[in-house]
Amino acid sequence: MKHDLRKKHSERIISSICILMGITFNVVLASFTYRQSVPFYFDTIGTITVAILCGYFPGILTAVMTNMMCGFFYPDSIYFSIVNAITALTVVEFISRNDIRKIKNKILLILKLSVITGIVGGLIQWRLFGQPQNTFIGDSVSAFSQATGVPAFLTFIVVEILVNVPDKGISFMVAYLVVRFLPEKLKKKLRNSTWRQVPLSETEKKTMRRWSKDNKRSVRTRMTLTMSGMAILLVIIMFWVGIRLYFENAINERTEINKGAANFVSQIVDGDSIAKYIKYGVNTPGYLDTEQLMYKIRDNAYGVQNLSVIQIDETDMTFVFDLDANMDYEGNYHEEPIPGYEPGETYPVDGVIAPYLDDFLAGKDMPSIPIKTQWNYFITSYTPIFNSDGKCVAYACADTYIQYLSNYMRDFLVHIVLMMAGLFLLILAYGIWTAGTFLVYPINSIVMAVERFIKAGSDQKKLDEVVKDIRTLEINTEDEVEKLYYSICDMTLNQTEQMRSIRRYTDATAKMQDGLIITMADLVENRDSDTGAHIQKMAAYVKIIGEGLMKKGYYAGKVTPQFISDIVRSAPLHDIGKINIPDSILNKPGKLTAEEFEIMKTHTSAGEKIMEKAISTVEGENYLKEARNMAAYHHERWDGKGYPEGLHGEVIPLSARITSVADVFDALTSTRVYKPAFPLEEALALIQEGSGTQFDPKCVEVFMESLPEVKVILRKYNESV
Repeated sequence: MKHDLRKKHSERIISSICILMGITFNVVLASFTYRQSVPFYFDTIGTITVAILCGYFPGILTAVMTNMMCGFFYPDSIYFSIVNAITALTVVEFISRNDIRKIKNKILLILKLSVITGIVGGLIQWRLFGQPQNTFIGDSVSAFSQATGVPAFLTFIVVEILVNVPDKGISFMVAYLVVRFLPEKLKKKLRNSTWRQVPLSETEKKTMRRWSKDNKRSVRTRMTLTMSGMAILLVIIMFWVGIRLYFENAINERTEINKGAANFVSQIVDGDSIAKYIKYGVNTPGYLDTEQLMYKIRDNAYGVQNLSVIQIDETDMTFVFDLDANMDYEGNYHEEPIPGYEPGETYPVDGVIAPYLDDFLAGKDMPSIPIKTQWNYFITSYTPIFNSDGKCVAYACADTYIQYLSNYMRDFLVHIVLMMAGLFLLILAYGIWTAGTFLVYPINSIVMAVERFIKAGSDQKKLDEVVKDIRTLEINTEDEVEKLYYSICDMTLNQTEQMRSIRRYTDATAKMQDGLIITMADLVENRDSDTGAHIQKMAAYVKIIGEGLMKKGYYAGKVTPQFISDIVRSAPLHDIGKINIPDSILNKPGKLTAEEFEIMKTHTSAGEKIMEKAISTVEGENYLKEARNMAAYHHERWDGKGYPEGLHGEVIPLSARITSVADVFDALTSTRVYKPAFPLEEALALIQEGSGTQFDPKCVEVFMESLPEVKVILRKYNESV
């Protein structure tokens, strides 16, 4: 076992080295092609190699880590990790269903990779950059689109697919050649490195999936859903945190800019001229110059939507300056600028200013005021404007507008989703791989083996085979599943050994019982002076007839291997009742009188009583019940003219009908004190003649069809007489 553990650890180390080499190979080639600005990437050769050698999870891990490492020299590569990951997944899925040694399948895989990665990669590029990254591809797309009139986007997708054909073709062929020339022993270690038990073939995995179809919920599904939920939750959390941070930073930045713009306006507006500006407007000397300066301030203050100068009293706001703007006070954008308020126009003090009215009237320096609506966010900054006497005569006002669902937010969401897509697929792959490797396959293997152990029943050979199969699973998850596995190994082994011990004891007991039965039967038979080897021949003939019935399918519900075993063991007891018959009658050389024959017939009833008593003493022994039937009814006839009860047809127990044929045949072919042995042909003729009258026709049929075996028994025991 320690050797197996060392072997597993060495396989995992080799697998880790393979993944590191795949990542390194990808990064080096990607760095080279990036610096050369060629339209090929060759950043999936290591990914495809690892996917072929180790499976989907190591392949996806190689893919995602490659793009993360490439981020040091090409920051946008992280957004394309999903393309690399899909490449690994596609390769593993394809080679699991197809033989990649065939040229046709190689071409199909290259085309499949080119189409998938071309479309996905093209969509990502177009969404992020609005154009191809590579200059050569961009020029080709523009030229083709202008010449044909086909939309640039569709042209770009087609070009991306075409470019990916040589890229993925070369990448796959290099990976395939690397795998092709690796030592088979090393490839086997890499294939086995992800298993925590003896690796299962595709056929075994399909069998396991069919076997577990009845499960309402599989561990794999539950784990996959859990990991998917965690990954999605992680993306949502990152998006939410990112948006919150963006808005906090944006609001702080815009507030500073807004406040600065208001301060600039307060410095360029002449406080002593406020009254003239309100009264005469643009006709006031210096008004237009001041307004132009305000436009310049607004245009150079990032995010500031409007600038104005207002005078505030207890009820109204009077406008001094109000620039034309494309954004109204509801946050709606207009193509044509909206004229601002004219000098001297008033507007009632609104709900934004009202809470701070006393501070405004006192001429205090006001903090920036945020205004939130369902979809919009305004920041308004106010700076007091003083005249030469130091009195606050107006306020410079700057408005900044932030839209919740702005283009930036949509772009941010796209970036987050693309950035996390590869990681999401990696987490999902890890969940599926972990569930399968550490739970599904080991537990299913254990349960299926235990079911085979249960079905083996008392078959010692099958039990030994199942115990051996369980031992060869070699589950090595290093957790509770492994403990469960070894506990089941010990349990099945102990139970099998206990079954073996019980069987030995049972066999010894059965042999002892059979010996006692034979001894009892011999005691009875030895009182008969000329029934030599009768019980041995009877058992042999009974066995021949029983097996013949089973072979022909007669009495299928009754004739079983166990039934045959029972009647063979019971056959020696069929005349046990003769122990009650006087020797003078039992060994009389001449014909019995009517009275003597009546006494002789009582051996059937006596045998039945003896066996009933034995059955009550030894409970559960089925063969003794058949011995009772054989002892009681082996002189009954098919036509109902037998004794002791005159039973007929199938009412007579089958074991007794079988015994009847065997007993009469042995009596005919054996020498008795009152007669010589009949020739075989004559004895067989008499048996055949009794078919349907004295004997069960089916028993006679199979007996006659088994004459070769009958003759062997007859010769064997007649020679010993």
